[in-house]
Parts: sequence; C-alpha cells; structure tokens
Amino acid sequence: MLPTLRSRPRGAALGAAVVLGLLTPVGALLPPVAASAGPAGTTVAGSAASTAAVTTSVVRLQVLSGRPDLVSGGDALVQVTLPSGVAPGAARVSVEGRDVTRSFTPDGPGRLRGLVTGLRLGRNVVRAALPDGRGATLPLTNHPNGGPLLAGAQVQPWICDNAAGGNAPARNAKCDTTPTYDYQYKDAATGQFFTYDRANPPGDAAVARTTTDQGETVRYVVRVEHGTQDRGNYLIGALYDPDRPSGLTWNHKVLVPFAGGAGAHHGSGAPTPVLDDAALSRGYVVANNSLHVHAQNINKVVSAEALMMLKERIVEQYGGPIRYTIGNGCSGGAIQQHMIAGEYPGLLDGLQPSCSFQDSWTTHVEVEDCHLLLNYFNATSPQLWGNERQRAAVDGHKDSSDCVAWEALFAGIINPSKASNCALPADQVYEPAARPRKVRCSSQDYDKAIWGGRSPAQWSDVERRIDAGFAKRPLDNLGVQYGLKALNAGSITPEQFVDLNTRIGGLDIDFKYTPKRMVADPGSLRTAYRSGQVTDARQLATVPIIDLRGYNESSEIHTSYHSYRMRARLDKRNGTHANQLIWTFTPAVPVVPEPPAALAVKSFLLMDRWLSRIEADPSTAPLAKKVISNKPADATDGCFLGAERLSTSPTCGGATPAYGDALGVAGGPRTGTVLKCRLKPLDPRDYRVQLTSAQLTALRAAFPAGVCDWSRPGVDEQPALPWTTFATGPGGTPLGAPPASRSFGG
Repeated sequence: MLPTLRSRPRGAALGAAVVLGLLTPVGALLPPVAASAGPAGTTVAGSAASTAAVTTSVVRLQVLSGRPDLVSGGDALVQVTLPSGVAPGAARVSVEGRDVTRSFTPDGPGRLRGLVTGLRLGRNVVRAALPDGRGATLPLTNHPNGGPLLAGAQVQPWICDNAAGGNAPARNAKCDTTPTYDYQYKDAATGQFFTYDRANPPGDAAVARTTTDQGETVRYVVRVEHGTQDRGNYLIGALYDPDRPSGLTWNHKVLVPFAGGAGAHHGSGAPTPVLDDAALSRGYVVANNSLHVHAQNINKVVSAEALMMLKERIVEQYGGPIRYTIGNGCSGGAIQQHMIAGEYPGLLDGLQPSCSFQDSWTTHVEVEDCHLLLNYFNATSPQLWGNERQRAAVDGHKDSSDCVAWEALFAGIINPSKASNCALPADQVYEPAARPRKVRCSSQDYDKAIWGGRSPAQWSDVERRIDAGFAKRPLDNLGVQYGLKALNAGSITPEQFVDLNTRIGGLDIDFKYTPKRMVADPGSLRTAYRSGQVTDARQLATVPIIDLRGYNESSEIHTSYHSYRMRARLDKRNGTHANQLIWTFTPAVPVVPEPPAALAVKSFLLMDRWLSRIEADPSTAPLAKKVISNKPADATDGCFLGAERLSTSPTCGGATPAYGDALGVAGGPRTGTVLKCRLKPLDPRDYRVQLTSAQLTALRAAFPAGVCDWSRPGVDEQPALPWTTFATGPGGTPLGAPPASRSFGG
C-alpha cells in the first residue's frame, strides 16, 4: 500500500507540468514513452496530471513508474484515464483475468491510480473495462527484481554481500531479500545523526526540526530503507515523522550520490550513505545502489539499469511521480553521471560531477598511454629521458607525476590477472598458464555483455587453447605519433621522437608489453560509439551540468582538462556549452579533490532552482532550449574560495591553466573522442624540424600503414543511439518504442 504524503509539491499546482528528462532536441532517437511517463519513473511535476481536467472519449492506461516493457520486481504503478463523465467506480481493472480493481483509487477528475502487484515474470496484460463495453489494454513485461533488464548477461560468479548494505541474508542467487528499515534523527544540540529507537525515542527537545522547501516544518527523523535490486544493495532515505500515521514527507525530488574509484567486483558491496543533510532537510529522497559505486561496478549499463529500478521503487512505494532527479559524485561518480545522462536520457535531470572525467574508455586511453610511456621512459630508453620536462612535454600533463599516479592507481584496470579488480580470491582469477578458464578481472571482460567475445582471427594462444574468445577491447594506438607537438615546439629532439615512436609498443589482451602497437578488436569501436561508451554530448544538452573542479595538477589523476574536454564535446555536438558551468576551487585533499561542503551546498541549491524553473516553463520549446532559457542569472562559470565566488573565470583569471594528455600532444582533438584514428601517409612536411633520411626511414618502418589524420573523424565514430539494450546480445540494439495503451469499444 502506498504511504500517504503529507505535503504536495508546489509544482503540483501548475496546470501544465513539465516532463523533465523526456523532451529532447533529438527526441526521435529516444524510446517513446506512454503519455507523461518518463523513461524510468520520471513523470509529470508533482501530481499535476491527476488534478488536471480530463477530456477524452476512450479509456487509456499508462504505467507511471517506468516503461511498460521494463517493469521489475512484480509490481507497477498504473494509471487509468476514464472517458469524460464516467464515474471512477464504474471501471473494472484486471491483470491476466485477475481482478485488481480494489488496488485502484480516484486520483483527481477522470483518473484512477493503483499499484498492481503479483505480476508474473514476462508478459502481463492489464485490462480496464467499463459496463458499456469501452476499455483499454496495455501489455507489461515484468523482469526479476535481481535483473537484468537492459544489461544483458550478468557477470558470474556473484557474491551476495547483503550484510554490506545492512540487509537480511539473501534468499536466492539474485541476492533478493525483504526490505528493512532503520531510523536516524538529527540531534538538536550537536547537529549529528543518531539512531532513533521508535520503542524508546529520545525526548522531543532532543530532536531537531527542519522546514522543507514546500514550507512544512517537521521533526528531523529519517527513515532509511535497506533492500536489494539488480543484485546490488540499495538505500533510500526520506524524512519520516513517527508521530503521524501518514509517515513520509517528500517533495517529489530525488538526489542520487554516485561514488568514485574503478573496480569490477563480483559482488554486491556497500552503497553510499544517504544521510545528506542539504537534501533531506529540504524534503528530498536520497537514494543509491551499491552498483553506483564505481569502485565496485564499472559497467555503466548496469549502473543505469540499477538507477532505473531504484526510481521505479521510489515512484511505486513513496507516493507517486518524481519531479526531477539530481546526481552528484566525484571521479568515477562523475563518469557515471555523464554516461548515464548521455546514453539513457531521462534518468538524471541535473548533473553535479566533481573531479570529473568524461567517460571510461577515452580516459582508459590516457591511463594506458601513461603506462606505455613510463615503461618506455624507465625501462626501454632511460638514457634518452633523464629530463623531467621532456617527459612531461610528451605525456601532456604539467609534470610526469600525473602519469605516475595513474600507473599506481588504475593502469591495471585492464589487467585480467589482477584479483583486486574483481575482489575475488586469487585462485578464482585468470592466470594464462595455470588458470586460463578462471575469471578475467579486466574492465572489458567485466563488460563482456556489452563488447562480446573476440573472433577467432584475433585469438591469442590461450584463447585457442581454451577455444573461447576473451572480451573485445577498443584500445588502439596504431598511427599515433607520440610527442609530435613537443617535437615541433623544440621541447624534444628528433632522436627522442624517432626512438619513442619506434619503441613505444603496446599491450596484448593479457596486459603484457609487446613491441607491436595495439589494434582495436573488430566491432569494438562501433559498439563504443553507438552504445554511448564514449559519451556523446548531444543528449547532455538536455541537462544542466555544474562541474565542480578541484584544481591540482601534480601527482594527480583528476587533472582539470577533463572538464574542458566535456565542454569541447558540448560545443562540437550542440554548438554551445551554455548548459555547463565549471566551478574551480582549491581542494583540501588534493588526491581526491571533492568540493568543500559549503560549495557543494551552493551547487545543489543552484541546481534545484535551475530545474524548478525548467519544470515551471509551460512552453513547448525543446528541453535543451528550456535548459538554457531558464538558467538562473548567477549560473555562471566561477573561481571560488570556500563558497565565495572570486571571479567568473573557470581558470581563475589564468592562474589555474588546464594541461592535457599524451594523445593531445600527438595531435588528437580536444574532444578526445577518437579511439582509433584514420591514417594518412607519413609526410615530412608535418615536422617543423629537419629529420635525417635515416630518421624518416625509421619512422616509415614504424608506421607502415601511415600516421594519424586528426582532421577526420575516428574509425567507426558515429552518434550514440540512446536507450541501447543488451538483452539481445553484445553490441546492443536501440530499445525501440514501448507498448502503448490500446482502446476498444469506443
């Protein structure tokens, strides 16, 4: 049964509500959705749809909690729209012949709403009928609570670590468990959260009060729901007054914290805590799944799927539609926000990436270039590279300590034998000679449902021995002239340039150095672009973005050029970056440059104002235009000290310059979207220094097929197709149109 909410969002008073996350300048690419229901539980502002007048001659059905073909967990929030003049009590609703009418109650003039439960796996037809013979049907497809829905084959083995989420033990291999609840209160004296014992509650004076953004003052008690979805552990936090039978207080807004790191764990893990004071105190629901912790799950399709399922539960169990959903998070948490909003638009309506990267695989390029360069500098030709400034001139950073940081932290993420990637015992992890059939712990193998297996023509000796292909990998450095700009600037010598490019080599599928350069596996590039594994900024035009950039350029992986890389993509794809702000600040902890609390709250409140203005816009303009036209006046780039804006320059007046990476020094575009360059013949005129005939001969031998032509798009580079499903297999296919309500008898 749905809890009754004690406050209706102010947006509900608007006759014309905005569907955030659904309208888009390229709407033809989005999966059509029934009436006002968003792709996954994003619906009209507040409950405006249920209060508006209805004028229709037929019965209509729609799912408010998501797409009809992506229902999960055996239930769905369904709305019945009745013909004008028909009394709500006249309708009879059934599912596969089972009468569920009692689950429906009036929801404003001409509408009924009900939580339909007990759905069987697979197809279920909902039917609403009137005594005069008019009615409608709508097929639903119910998926397991443990998934998958979009992500394809789930990785195995999987450890149901329910205790990490505070849950009861799992009752099956999908990690399903019965939701449990605990309660926290904010202490009026200390401002800290403590356990709230409902059987022995603290004195009334000990519990703080808070006034929500809907103007209601309540006791500051938070109910935290613990449960499992998609084999991950989730948390949902919401204001809860134990003295009132109605319980929850919710403004119909959601904040989702995403967490950083990078890991391919074969287990549930722990979610991010949800006691976010800035959001909860204002009436937000704060929720996330352990699959939104990038250190545990690097599969962004799974991350999107888990978010979709989480929002579905909130809509179904917390009182109806979500007005808008805001994300935040550093590093890998920023990657998830960018990639989910770019490939599964509608799941997030506002992004607050910090310590940001644009996506995983174009960041992989920087990481593995650093890995190759450090091996070359230190082991292959150390006699040529004793000068630190020359190393930095090639790797593109302020200094080479950034590459050293990448090497120490994440270069091994594509190493299939690194057990810590998987969080599995070593004896369960791949080793070429002793354990060739065990779990491969590389990022691409974790995402094998996306990439698929390599074809026999690419197989290594181990693959041939076990007669199975490892996951495809889209890494490629064929034709890349490392250090080209440094050579032309006179920062390195021709001898260094030639030696570097003849001896840099590559990495084989088992993460071993090889004198041959890397070549992307056939089919992997097409998948990378079409499925949004390289973030396509077109869909990002439909979301406000506040990029919180902690500035530190030494011994750091979170270098600032990544913010500007995303800005370059927005400019290239959309002709503007007006929907993106970059706020630069000096971090307190350089290695993990998360924003100070005051600046994070400032960003959150600005994002809330921005989205509420978009929500209230009654125009029919595309959402991308509404995002810009409803931008608050103070939504500008800035340089900050604490929460105080020092200037409107994101580079602090030139005091915080952005650098780059090795691919940029090789001539690659600022957007960084090229995974494999197209080739052209080596041309001596591209060099601003004189090379000897022997050096040119050596370079031609190093680049027999030619060198990168950066003036052209990358090989197989193409727009992403939003809402790709991998349920049909690796490579993915666009989800297509959902089932629609079909009226009869009218």
